[in-house]
Amino acid sequence: MTIGIVIVTFRCRDLALAALRSIEAHVPGLLATTVVVDNASFDGTVEAIRAAFPAVTVIEHRRNLGFAAAVNRGLEALPAAEVFCLLNPDAELLDDGILAAAAYLEAHPGVGVLGGRILNPDGSIQPSARSFPSHRNALFNRHSLLTKLFPRNPWSRQYLLSDWGHDDIRSVDWVSGAFMLIHRRALDAVGPFDPAYFFSIEDVDFCRRVHDAGLDVRYFPGASVRHRVGGSSRRAVYRAMAGHHRGMWRYYRKHFRGNPLLHAVTAAGIAARFGLHAVSYALRAGRTRLTGREPS
Repeated sequence: MTIGIVIVTFRCRDLALAALRSIEAHVPGLLATTVVVDNASFDGTVEAIRAAFPAVTVIEHRRNLGFAAAVNRGLEALPAAEVFCLLNPDAELLDDGILAAAAYLEAHPGVGVLGGRILNPDGSIQPSARSFPSHRNALFNRHSLLTKLFPRNPWSRQYLLSDWGHDDIRSVDWVSGAFMLIHRRALDAVGPFDPAYFFSIEDVDFCRRVHDAGLDVRYFPGASVRHRVGGSSRRAVYRAMAGHHRGMWRYYRKHFRGNPLLHAVTAAGIAARFGLHAVSYALRAGRTRLTGREPS
């Protein structure tokens, strides 16, 4: 069984090198089947990776194609792989569990996608396996004001699966593309990632299509990474925000068949959410200039 790893980079040289060092430390044999797809960083990322990890295949783009399109280029570059691992450049493997996860996928032909355990830098669980979004997630998502003010509300808990300890293998709706394993059978069934998603939500869309094809998506705690949320997008924060919210709107238009009024309300809610996030970040960035602390 051949395992391929795909990492998409954009102006995150040091993070990408750390991610590759974690592969070298835990599963060094997979460096030869690791592909880094660089989205026009022009910051020395490509040169640094080629110098430090000559076994790694590097695909250099002269313009930023977006995350989903870059992932597809990485998948195409691994024609012999049976299992693919998507790994964010701001994530680091904590063990060799990727091997056990791939073996699990191979042994369970009804499963198309696995999501590993993702930890925050402080060691706490990152809610990387969730329920599919609904219209009310505009109010009760991970970063919403209502979730922060009332974290125990039933709608946020249901979406984030926060009542579950994340200690057992479990079927879920979708898992984060920050650390996702895909069996080739899933790609054969649904095709590659939708390149119309520039940044974010492409993982939700892909998992939904996998479900629609009759394959299962599962959480697999036997493989772990440490993930710094936003580390790979900190050089283009507002562009990442815009891409995320455009992705939300595309997902709703693609998978929901509501009435025009509901769609209009949803579009307005997504636009308002983007505005609030942009203003909030701008205020935090302003405080950063005064305190010297990077905004979160």
